[in-house]
Amino acid sequence: MAIYTKKGDKGETGLLGGSRISKDSLKVSCYGTLDEANAALGIAYSQIDNSEIKGIIRKIQKQLFVVGAELASDERGKNLLQDKVSKSDIAGLEEVIDKFEQKLGPLHEFIIPGDTIASANLHLSRAIIRRAERLIVELAKDSSIRDEVMQYVNRLSDSLFMLARAEVHYSLLEDIKNKVIEKLVAQKGKATSMTLELAFKMAQAAERKAAEMGVPIVFSVVDAAGNIILLHRMEESLLASLELSPNKAYTAVALKMATHELVPAIQPGAELYGIQLSNQNKIVTFGGGYPLKINQHIIGGIGVSGGTVTEDMLIATEALKLFEKEGTYIGC
Repeated sequence: MAIYTKKGDKGETGLLGGSRISKDSLKVSCYGTLDEANAALGIAYSQIDNSEIKGIIRKIQKQLFVVGAELASDERGKNLLQDKVSKSDIAGLEEVIDKFEQKLGPLHEFIIPGDTIASANLHLSRAIIRRAERLIVELAKDSSIRDEVMQYVNRLSDSLFMLARAEVHYSLLEDIKNKVIEKLVAQKGKATSMTLELAFKMAQAAERKAAEMGVPIVFSVVDAAGNIILLHRMEESLLASLELSPNKAYTAVALKMATHELVPAIQPGAELYGIQLSNQNKIVTFGGGYPLKINQHIIGGIGVSGGTVTEDMLIATEALKLFEKEGTYIGC
């Protein structure tokens, strides 16, 4: 069966009941505007994830067909209708309004549509329903319109307003939940605090690089408070390194920066001039010490001592690479 009948080619359309009417009549504008609102609701429905709101919208869409059918009927057609909106349908909309008003609380300012695409389309649907209501009120001056139709359309716009607010509320909650999940997934299997196991793995990585370079070192790891977690000494390493290595790690945590970055800051007249004489002489101002960070949060530090400054920094880099795999090291 073809969708086109050619019966409306002269600007008329048929009503339920058999009579015909001009397409620019107020009656056609009324049910045509409801159809427009239904289409806008369909867009919102397709964009919403919340099952409760989707269920309410779908029910409203079906009821709009019922209201539209009544408005698209002549007197004979109205008697043929088996389904019409009733007091219970109006009460259902009022329950939606009351439920979400209680959940979302009172408003203290005008709402500007657009917080989410779906809520904006719900507001668009609400505005179209308001237009339909104005047209129906005008139609009621010369035609018989049941009170239930007027009341239903009036409550519907308020319902859609509350659903638009609810959509923004649930979208915000969903966004927060997704960000938390994303963060948890990103952290899964990665270190969130300094552990002896992780410290030992870094020490092994540093020792392999040091052995490759032929530089015996002392490798130290401290926690976020500067307390030693591990002190790893290779054979033939310098005795002085037993003190320098943990102090480099301590310095990196205490000052929240790599030790080689302190060099320009401790020159005469610079902001940290003389700091190397503080903290019981534990501050080391040459390369080999690095803070360990996860999401910009310091969880510890490492120190390497035994070779030249360049060698110590190169060996420390190997430990940092291991930390990057096990944790989330963010370079200094």
